[in-house]
Amino acid sequence: MSENFKVTYSVDMVFCIDATGSMGNVIDMVKNNALHFYNDVKNAMAAKSKTIDTLRVRIVAFRDYIADGNEAMLATDFFTLPAQAAEFEACVRSIEAFGGGDDPEDGLEALGYAIKSKWNPEGMKKRQVIVVWTDAETHPLGYAKAEPNYPEKMAKTFDELTAWWGDIQNNGFIDQRAKRMLLFAPNGPYWSTISDTWDNVIHFPSEAGRGLGEFDYNQIIDSISNTI
Repeated sequence: MSENFKVTYSVDMVFCIDATGSMGNVIDMVKNNALHFYNDVKNAMAAKSKTIDTLRVRIVAFRDYIADGNEAMLATDFFTLPAQAAEFEACVRSIEAFGGGDDPEDGLEALGYAIKSKWNPEGMKKRQVIVVWTDAETHPLGYAKAEPNYPEKMAKTFDELTAWWGDIQNNGFIDQRAKRMLLFAPNGPYWSTISDTWDNVIHFPSEAGRGLGEFDYNQIIDSISNTI
């Protein structure tokens, strides 16, 4: 193999961001670094002798369907970076931390949106990465299904959502060889089950109500580059 030959990566990332009131410092961190995100990931990968060919980022900001109604879920299309860096930054900066109601949020529905993303099928080597940031446990899947704005094509059970992540034979939503998940979430019945039983998941336990302040931006960038 030529010494000049480099494996290139087509990287799709979905940021599932808990946008409730206690998450203000994480959202501020993402806002403050959105403009530099492409170069930061690119440089972190270059340090590991990896080259990005295409990087796309999608945002899923979630709250609580019962407490927050039509503002419970924001799901964007993919932004291609760096070409759409300005649009990506504007989207991230538009997210405000508020609402949430009771302690659990609707994080499993956010995962459903993320897993069913329109992933890029092209590339010498693909990575499809979901990053979840939350300081709260999640409601059971379908907890708010009686709400008029609840998504019709959401997984009906946690087992079905698990199949969406883990059984490409039945769903084809995510490439089993390319998928990765970084879970910045508290220990609890659902997040811990995901980290213990779903494959290719790295869990960084957070403390509920603390807004994930213990994880700084550089650690997150390094963690992302290590999963790619």
